[in-house]
Order: sequence, then C-alpha cells, then structure tokens
Amino acid sequence: MTVARSERLLILLQVLRRYRQPVSGAILAVETGVSLRTLYRDIASLQAQGALIEGEAGLGYVLKPGFMLPPMMFSQEEIEALVLGSRWVAKMADPRLAAGAVDALQKIAAVLPPELKEEIDNSTLLVATPRSREDKTDLAMIRNAIRAEHMLDLAYEDEKGTITQRRIWPFALGFFDSVRVVVAWCEMRRGFRHFRTDRIISAVSTGERYTRRRLVLLKEWRKEEGIAAPG
Repeated sequence: MTVARSERLLILLQVLRRYRQPVSGAILAVETGVSLRTLYRDIASLQAQGALIEGEAGLGYVLKPGFMLPPMMFSQEEIEALVLGSRWVAKMADPRLAAGAVDALQKIAAVLPPELKEEIDNSTLLVATPRSREDKTDLAMIRNAIRAEHMLDLAYEDEKGTITQRRIWPFALGFFDSVRVVVAWCEMRRGFRHFRTDRIISAVSTGERYTRRRLVLLKEWRKEEGIAAPG
C-alpha cells in the first residue's frame, strides 16, 4: 500500500522520537518501510521544515527536543476521523456548535498540504440527516452553564405530560441520533437524572455555581451508570 508523503514524514518523526541516541539511516529506513535513498530525502524535507534532526549518512540521526510537528500533519485515518466527526457534529448538534464544526474543518483544510486537503474534499464518509426532535431551549446556554458549573432552573415535561420545576447541576450533554440529553444532579430527586432537551419547556441559568466540581460529578455518574472513562 502506497503511503502519502505527508504521512510518511509523520511516521519518520514518530520513529525518531523513540530514540535518544543517534540511529542509523538503515534502521530508520526499515522501520518506516522506505528505501535508504527515500529516507535521506525525507530527513532533508523535515530539516527544511524546521525539524532539529542532527547527523548525517553513516553516522546516524537524532531528533533534538523542542520540535513541534509542522502545522496539521495527519495520517489518512486521522483525516477521515476529523471529517466524519465534523460532519456528525454539523448534523447532530445545535446550530452554533454545528457552525463551529464546519469552521474548524475549514481552518484545518486551509493549512493542510494539497494532497491531504484533497482527502477532506473527496471524503466518502457520510452522515445521514437525523430525524431529531425540536429543542425548546437554547443548547448553547446549557453548554455555557456546564462549562461555568452554574445551576439551571428548568420547567420540565415528563413522558406523561406532567410539568415540574427543577433546579439541576448540569455537567454533561449527550448527543444521540434523535434526541439530546442533559446529564445533571437534580436537587428535587437528590440524585443523577437525564433530561431530554426536547422536553425542557424553559431553562434559566441562575449564575450561581453549584457546590461540587463538574468533573467530580461526571466521575461519580460514570461509576453509578457503569460507564468506563474514555481511554
């Protein structure tokens, strides 16, 4: 399988980072799967981009600390993950977050090498348009409350149509194919509850911080639900 040049350079950098002492070109060529001649050209390319690679043929090479990757070097799988993720958010999230996903992908594409930009433009990974239920409240406001660890006052309608007033401590927002769910500590129920955003009649931020940290609540909720933390 042919590897794009930008991906090949990224692999070479990752290999070099594993060695603290000079490593021969022959070893680097084997580990990156290229000829020795190609390896020397790739090293020269990285040096031209600012990589602090010291050494020469016959003596070995070492990457000095402090070098950051050239802007936006991604493997093909990473590009596909970015495209798929951005397209999913653009269709599943609230308008402001959806616009953010589109803008972020455009910024990434603007600084990619031509061959990788083409991967974004020609990606065949598609996301279906969901049959989502209409939200009656501002999800951007809810996301802001989660970031600020602020309590929310809700008017919430349950599956039977009964409306209750709740004060909650929101700490997560889940996105599913057809619904979105606020995960929170509910003062009325004295426990964790899940609030579908299409059933939130109104939501007002109190501007007051709740007494426990968001990450602590998230950890306890995961434990209670038997959900493993992301790896």
